[in-house]
Order: sequence, then structure tokens, then C-alpha cells
Amino acid sequence: MRLIPVAAAALLLSAGSAMAQSSEPGIALGGTAGTTGLGVEVQVKLGPIFTLRGAIDRLTYSTDESYDGVDYDADLAFDTVGGFIDMHPLANGLLISGGAYVGDRDIDLAGTPTGPVDIGGQTYTPSQVGTLNGTVKLRDVSPFVGIGWDDTFYRRGRWGFRAVAGVAWSEEPEVALTSTGGTLSNDPAFQARLRAESEQITEDTEGYGLFPVVQVGLNYKF
Repeated sequence: MRLIPVAAAALLLSAGSAMAQSSEPGIALGGTAGTTGLGVEVQVKLGPIFTLRGAIDRLTYSTDESYDGVDYDADLAFDTVGGFIDMHPLANGLLISGGAYVGDRDIDLAGTPTGPVDIGGQTYTPSQVGTLNGTVKLRDVSPFVGIGWDDTFYRRGRWGFRAVAGVAWSEEPEVALTSTGGTLSNDPAFQARLRAESEQITEDTEGYGLFPVVQVGLNYKF
């Protein structure tokens, strides 16, 4: 029966030691990779529960997109900084994160039709249209919430592992579409059709306002 009090005391001593370790202030630097691209982070431990985190991320990607029957080369470039508060409710690696990404998040479009296309409700020939260029610009501020694991300040040793999943969201993007090299590129009526086409693409890209965030990374604690 004496083993029970001894075991309980050992357990309490171990928990107290872990809590004391997690309460120690600290700073950590790390690198991340995920749907936000490649990034670097700095973390400042505020206590056993909360950590302040700042991040810089860059994402570049090229793909093909089709809007309203027109095929475009799409070049995505996201350059963002982020500020977050990570809450560790159990004083261990488990975390709930909230904050926001701020910065330029643009998708450049370029398409040269090879056949008749509908622009703003009117059909035009390739020679009339020329090359279509556009920009899908997402809002500069995108709030974020997520959950994950980061044991940087809750383990012995300098290195910590981080994994987070969540979502960033913003209002619908802004779309601007122009034409160059076509016989109607400077025609006011055609430019009005381009503005109507831009509004249609805006509706097609409305879902871009929700951006899934999945990241993994390593941190070094000082």
C-alpha cells in the first residue's frame, strides 16, 4: 500500500517539473513548408499557455485555368506576413491558433484565344480579342484559425516539431481584365464587355476567399 503514495508523489513531482519547464520564457526560430509556401517563423513564449508567433511566407505556383471558355496561363504569387497567438490549453504541444495573414496575394492571368470566345455576353474572334491579361487580387488581410501540435517549448532539447491545419478567409477577390493586340482592344464598347467579363470571373473565383492552411516545420529554441 505504501507504493501508492510514493507513485503519486513521483507523478506529481514529474508533472511539476514539466510545468516548470513549460513556464520558462523562451525564443525560437523555425522554418515551415505547406500550402502557404516556404516560410520562416519566430516564436516568443509568453507563459505556460500562450505563445506569440510571427511568420513570413512566400508561395509561387503556375497552372492553367479556364474561365468562361477562355484558357489562361495562371501565375500565383503570395507574399505574406502573419501574426498569431498560439494557445496550449493543456500546457503541452497541443495548440489552438488564431491570427491573420497580411500581404500581396495575386494571380496573374494571360490567355490568347484560338477560336471565337464569349466576352461579357458577346462573341468575338481571336483577331478582335488579341491577348487577354488579368489579375485576380485577393484581399490584403486574411484572418486565420487552426489547430495543431508544437512541442518546441514543452520538451527537453533545442529542437521542436510543428504541424498545423486550419483555414484563412477573406472577402471575394478583385478581378481586372484587359486586352492587347486585338483590333478591338481600344474600343470602348469592347472594354465595357471586358468589365462585364471581369465581374463574371469574380463570381467564378469567389471560392478563392477560403484558403486551406496546412504546415509542417522545425523550430530551434534558444
